[in-house]
Amino acid sequence: MNRVLVTGASSGIGLATAEAFLVQGYEVISLAQNPCPLASPRVKSLTVDLTDAAATRSAALELAAESPATTVVHCAGAIREKPLEDTDIADFTALAHLHVGAAISLVQANLPAMKQAHYGRIVLIASRAVLGLAKRTAYSATKAGMLGLVRTWALELAPHGVTANAVAPGPIAQTQMFESLIPPDSPKMAAALRQIPAGRFGTPADVARAVMFLADPKSSFITGQTLFVCGGTSIGSIVY
Repeated sequence: MNRVLVTGASSGIGLATAEAFLVQGYEVISLAQNPCPLASPRVKSLTVDLTDAAATRSAALELAAESPATTVVHCAGAIREKPLEDTDIADFTALAHLHVGAAISLVQANLPAMKQAHYGRIVLIASRAVLGLAKRTAYSATKAGMLGLVRTWALELAPHGVTANAVAPGPIAQTQMFESLIPPDSPKMAAALRQIPAGRFGTPADVARAVMFLADPKSSFITGQTLFVCGGTSIGSIVY
């Protein structure tokens, strides 16, 4: 049975992604701060703070020793919205561990299984904010680091049948991160909507569909790429 490791599968994009893999018959391993709510014998849930580098590496090695995965999807993320003058190095360090360090630890732990199978799919959830977004110093910088990871890994791992790609979502409603910035009843909703060429906010399912495309065994000729799932907002400017 195919096995996928999905971080952040307790809610939002991670949960939608885990559901999509479950429908496709995968065994899903969830790694998140909270338990995955999916009730299935094919779902294994482990709670961990992915900003904690040591705890993340320990959990990754433990899971890989028991049930190595040949597909890794890193969805977990956090914003820490602050203007530059209020951004603390601690903010950057925490998000660097969460967005970049966790990705490295998770892939390293499962890479032997991928190489042995001569097959692997790595998908990192970056953000449209890699192109720049006010009050996102730590977030934009560390999410941009994910693009560097997949481009580098694509070159290193192609001979082993492993692809590495990123998905960069734009404004995705029905997620805790989005609602922390713009609550559903906020007057900012209408202003933000006007900036989206597609005329609507994205949903976690929109992002999950992109992940499934890149993680498909048939997508073996796509690697080192970043797919923006943003309703067209990556083409111009956006403020929200």
